[in-house]
Amino acid sequence: MTRPIRATIDLSALRSNFAVARHNADGAKLWAVIKAHAYGHGMRRAARALANLADGFCLLDVADAIALREAGIQQPILLLEGFFSADELPLYAEYRLTPVLHTLAQVEALLAIALPSRLPVYLKLNSGMNRLGFSAAEFQPVLNALAGAPQVAGITLMTHFADADTQTGIVAQLTRFRSVTAACQCPLSLANSAALLRFPETRTGWARPGIMLYGASPYPELASAESLGLRPVMTLTSELIAVQELQAGDRVGYGGQFIAEKAMRIGVVACGYGDGYPRHAPTGTPVLVDGKRTGTVGRVSMDMITVDLTGLPKAVIGSQVVLWGEGLSVDEVAAAAGTVSYELLCAVAPRVPFVEKE
Repeated sequence: MTRPIRATIDLSALRSNFAVARHNADGAKLWAVIKAHAYGHGMRRAARALANLADGFCLLDVADAIALREAGIQQPILLLEGFFSADELPLYAEYRLTPVLHTLAQVEALLAIALPSRLPVYLKLNSGMNRLGFSAAEFQPVLNALAGAPQVAGITLMTHFADADTQTGIVAQLTRFRSVTAACQCPLSLANSAALLRFPETRTGWARPGIMLYGASPYPELASAESLGLRPVMTLTSELIAVQELQAGDRVGYGGQFIAEKAMRIGVVACGYGDGYPRHAPTGTPVLVDGKRTGTVGRVSMDMITVDLTGLPKAVIGSQVVLWGEGLSVDEVAAAAGTVSYELLCAVAPRVPFVEKE
């Protein structure tokens, strides 16, 4: 028998979450963001499930884009960091890929090459996040250069919001974006998951839902995934593989950081940081044992965690444990561990078996 840990991927939940995005899009087209191995869920799996729903797919790596084309995906594919060297550009033309342009070097490389077909491009403005994008001073000259270029089929303008998931919101960045692009008649791509759900003024052109597709809230401090109509796509489960009876004063795990204050039962779960569970998760991080809520105790080990079974007298070796997913939001586990759901979902290790559920 194999080790009991597994990640179950609910494809019906993925499609349901996409429907929530579509409902909130007010007619905008939707890129399904499936970068980072579809946030840990499987790029090809997600693309296949959304193939008849999404208007296009967002990735980072040209090799992944080619893999999708060879798997039969026909929708537009947007590469969010664009090309990394000029020798990738013929592949963009061959496989009908759309680069995001965000540096002068990329623009110069594109304008210096002869391509067999024109490329649609996205032109990214740095509206205040200060990661990728052209400055306000660079923007208009670059737009002018691309507008008449024989290599370019069409231009879409985009930016990315730093605070769409907080109370700060998007006002400052959206104002800056509009002031720079006011005279442009190009299509726009503004909304990520948080903006799509919170700010109707960003629902224009093409939106880019990501984390919401996988059933996590894009702003968990403001609204739960459940309240937004989102369903967990990944459920990470395992089982109890041992039970220990402790007396007051007994220590648990490496470093003995947890000390029992009284007699108690603990269970050992076949899951650890080698599987992608956050090593920094503290005592009390929520888990479900046989559907009942409890918490971890002591340090997370490479292959095991320990959980409190006090008050769960029916829990025995073989009892099912939900680490996150159905019945226990990944957002809540992430918050307890001092991180975000994105990290937990992306960190599930290759040694964990994945099972699809339709």
